[in-house]
Amino acid sequence: MVRIDRAERTVPGTPERVYAAIMDPEALLAWLPPAGMTGRFEHFDPRPGGSYRLTLTYADAAGSPGKSTADADTADGRFVELVPGERVVQAVDFASDDPAFAGTMTMTWTLSAVPGGTLVAIAAADVPTGVSPEDHAAGMGSTLDNLAAYLGR
Repeated sequence: MVRIDRAERTVPGTPERVYAAIMDPEALLAWLPPAGMTGRFEHFDPRPGGSYRLTLTYADAAGSPGKSTADADTADGRFVELVPGERVVQAVDFASDDPAFAGTMTMTWTLSAVPGGTLVAIAAADVPTGVSPEDHAAGMGSTLDNLAAYLGR
């Protein structure tokens, strides 16, 4: 059975504005890292078949051991599908020697216009077993809260 973790939130702004925030690496670094983390891109090429390498660093490594190093999670992503204003599909692999984080996770961001803004729905399929459902839900929820705050400025 395929594990799929989901999160959704209505955020201010149009689907086109939300899509723009997902495609802009500077914007992503402002809202994508969950609470207690910061991020940096080694590269970011937002086009179908393009890729990125993102490292999220924990402010407190003691409380949250990283997947890639003691204090960081590094992910190699590939853009599988980009539909402006509607959907972003990414294939994501964690850079880790731990087999619990092996495998390709597919992240699908779906954007739908709703009264008051845009419903952003995230579906993460084939989540590695090392990522607990509770931690993943908290991280995705924090990211969506950050996106809402970013767009509400």
